[in-house]
Amino acid sequence: MTDQLADSAEKLFTAHAGKAVLGAAEQGVFPQPLWDAVVEAGFTAALLPEEAGGFGATVAEAMGLLRISAAYAAPVPLGETMLAGWLLARAGLAVPEGALSIAPVRTKDRLTLTRDGDGWTLTGTATRIPWARDAAAIAVLAEGPDGPAVALLPKGSFTVAHDRNTAHEPRDTITVEATLPAGAVALANTTAAQLRAAGAAIRTVQMAGALSRVLSITIGYVQTRVQFGRPIGKFQAIQQNMAILAGQSAAALAAADNATDALAGTLSPLLVGSAKARAGEAASIGAGLAHQAHGAIGFTQEYDLHYVTKRLWSWRDEFGNEAEWNALVGRAALEAGPDGLWPLLTAA
Repeated sequence: MTDQLADSAEKLFTAHAGKAVLGAAEQGVFPQPLWDAVVEAGFTAALLPEEAGGFGATVAEAMGLLRISAAYAAPVPLGETMLAGWLLARAGLAVPEGALSIAPVRTKDRLTLTRDGDGWTLTGTATRIPWARDAAAIAVLAEGPDGPAVALLPKGSFTVAHDRNTAHEPRDTITVEATLPAGAVALANTTAAQLRAAGAAIRTVQMAGALSRVLSITIGYVQTRVQFGRPIGKFQAIQQNMAILAGQSAAALAAADNATDALAGTLSPLLVGSAKARAGEAASIGAGLAHQAHGAIGFTQEYDLHYVTKRLWSWRDEFGNEAEWNALVGRAALEAGPDGLWPLLTAA
């Protein structure tokens, strides 16, 4: 990621993702000025190929922007818009303007396409859809008569039941019975497993960004909080916990790099699974240590830490939690057997 692009992202989120914006977002207010700034900067198109409206950024650069947005706990659907655009572009569909989301995100949910004259009818229910209430459209991976298909579902063609995650980000239920034109549907070049892996890669990158911010906030606190006549960061127990927190942040960043490589390549389930599971573990350990160092202040509305840790606790369980991905990695290792384990690891 170039220094210029990173500096641009840092300045944008510093200017537009302040505490007042985060607090209002938790009350259900969509931060339109922040979103407008993100769109104007072109960040939402960073993952798209140039022929689909992108500006030539690499996958690593796009994920770098997403990591910075997560470090600021930016309450906007940047990752979801990137993912929806990626899914649409792979199917050869035009990517619309505005905030986007994807469906389904849970393995148990199904949406079905049936032919309706020259067009299509899309039906079904999908739960825990990120930012559905704020999305201009949702990119749907549906079951069609000829196999998996991607459909572009515009706002107003589905009903929304509001829900949210621990971080108060929208995670809504959509119910669909919509008629779509032929041009809004295309055969998918993406399987359900690949979409889930891509979502897991994005959440891994976001967790790495959020955990780096947790580390920064906590270092600042233990260096300035004085107890018994000296900063608490001078006490050995705190120093030991800070070393563990720094190690977990570094592990999450390494996992994010692996997830980015997977997203840019073949979406290896082993690579994505190990990355998502490791980042989820780091999120759990790191957030706990940070709140332990802060004491009660870490949970107060006036302090920044909780905005970031609540996202860590939410993102670690989305697009598969540690148990799901660790089970996948374990099965792959067992199936490879003693002679195949090393080739499996080096191939990933």
